[in-house]
Amino acid sequence: MAILEVNNIEKHFGSTKVLEDVSFSLEEGSALAIIGSSGSGKTTLLRCLNFLEMPDGGTISVRGEKLFDASASVSEWEKDLRKKRLHFGMVFQSFNLFPQYTALENVTLAEKLLAQERPDYKQRKKEIFEEIEKHGRDLLSQMGLSERTGHYPHQLSGGQQQRVAIARALALKPDILCFDEPTSALDPELTGEVLKVIRGLAEQKTTMIIVTHEMAFARDVADRIIFMDGGVIVEQGAARDVIDNPREERTRQFLTRYTEG
Repeated sequence: MAILEVNNIEKHFGSTKVLEDVSFSLEEGSALAIIGSSGSGKTTLLRCLNFLEMPDGGTISVRGEKLFDASASVSEWEKDLRKKRLHFGMVFQSFNLFPQYTALENVTLAEKLLAQERPDYKQRKKEIFEEIEKHGRDLLSQMGLSERTGHYPHQLSGGQQQRVAIARALALKPDILCFDEPTSALDPELTGEVLKVIRGLAEQKTTMIIVTHEMAFARDVADRIIFMDGGVIVEQGAARDVIDNPREERTRQFLTRYTEG
């Protein structure tokens, strides 16, 4: 069963169509890689899914619940927008960690803020925070950072900071984890440690959407690949089929340029 259904999404910036008639679905426990040249609409698509940008057309549904419908009134689809965003955990190109907080504090901050809305918060605050911090430590341990929980971002390498960002995205248990070129801000020697973490998440059947320029990684880790160009989906299919035997000429040209580059 599809956990995510995206139908006919459009996004315009002025007279420029950045996304046009974008439709796809995502099965629970699978990894989807989105590839394409700079400016093809990949990042805008992720931002629309997370409601950092509002689509101008189409629908977005998670687990059968329609989170966005362009045909509805603005007040309808803006209702509980924050809760809708919780379906998607976002890992950005830049790490976006709070410099004044430790790794553990960065990971647990959002969960602690949300806990304040619990009806038992005042009575169980200490216990709740202890549970949240244990969860945060477990996530950092999963990222190979159990010895770095008390370190501040400036005390961590780029790869370590990005792994903290991944742990932070996982903390709220999103339905879908989204990566926007998670290694693009890293030196080559640090890229591998982040890709290893994502590979491990794929092996654990974490549902993921990965915008990436790492073609070999996408081929080996993703279940499916979408190739975008000019704001449209040109081709989508099984990862190895798209990379090894693309059907569309634009896909072949992109992969040839990338290989030659």
